[in-house]
Amino acid sequence: MKVALIQSSIVWENPVANRVYFEEKINAIAEDVKLIVLPEMFTTGFTMDPAKVAETMQGETVSWMQTLAKAKNAAITGSVVIEDNFNFYNRMLFVFPSGEIQHYDKRHLFTLAGEDKVYTMGNQKLIVDYLGWKICPLVCYDLRFPVFSRNVENYDLLIYVASWPKTRIKAWDTLLAARAIENMSYVIGVNRIGADANDYAYIGHSQVLDILGDCLIAPEELEGVFIAILDKSYLAKVREKLNFLNDKDLFEIK
Repeated sequence: MKVALIQSSIVWENPVANRVYFEEKINAIAEDVKLIVLPEMFTTGFTMDPAKVAETMQGETVSWMQTLAKAKNAAITGSVVIEDNFNFYNRMLFVFPSGEIQHYDKRHLFTLAGEDKVYTMGNQKLIVDYLGWKICPLVCYDLRFPVFSRNVENYDLLIYVASWPKTRIKAWDTLLAARAIENMSYVIGVNRIGADANDYAYIGHSQVLDILGDCLIAPEELEGVFIAILDKSYLAKVREKLNFLNDKDLFEIK
C-alpha cells in the first residue's frame, strides 16, 4: 500500500486557510497513493479553545475530506476539533474513498496543556479495515502509553498524528520505534512544523517505520509530502519467522 504523509505548518485557528493549503498539497500528489495522513488538529493547530473552532460531523471539514477522498480514490486521515452531543473531542477521522467515515476520539488527553479540561476523553480503541490492512489510528500523547496501543488485535499498521514540540522530539523518535518493534507493526508518525500562537516550536520528524523499527522514511524537518510503500507480504513473513506476538500478555483495558 502506497501512503503519503503531509508535514506542514498550520495556520492558527483558521480552518479555511488550512483546508486550502492541504487541498493544494493533496491535489498535487501525482502518485497513486491509497492513504493520505495529515497532522493532529490540522485545521486549527493544537488549540485549547475548542468553542471557537469546533465543527460538527456534518461540518465543512468532514464534507471536504469526503470530497477529496472520493476524488483521489484514497483514504484520508487526521484529527479535527469536533463538537458532538455538547462535548468537544480531539477526533481522528478516517475517511474512506467511498465517503464512509470511522473515527477515534483521543483517549490520553494532554494534561500538561490542559487538554483534559476542555476536551472529552475517548474510551474506545478503533481498528480500521482498509484494503486488507488492519489499521490502528492514535493521536499524539497516546504514544506514551504502550498498554493502550498493544497489538492484541493483530493489526498491521499504527498511525500517530501529532503536535509534538521540538523540546521533546527525542521521545517522539524513540517511542515511535518502540511501538513498531514491540507490536511487530508498521508505524506512521505525522507531526507538524512551524510555531503556534503559544510560541511552541515544532520540527516535524514525520516518519515511517517497519516491523523491525527501521525507517522507510527517516525523520524529516522540512515541509513536504513524503511517500512510502508498505508491504503486507513482508510483514507476514517477518511475523511468521519471529513469532514474538504469539508470546504477548493477555489483558483487558477498563
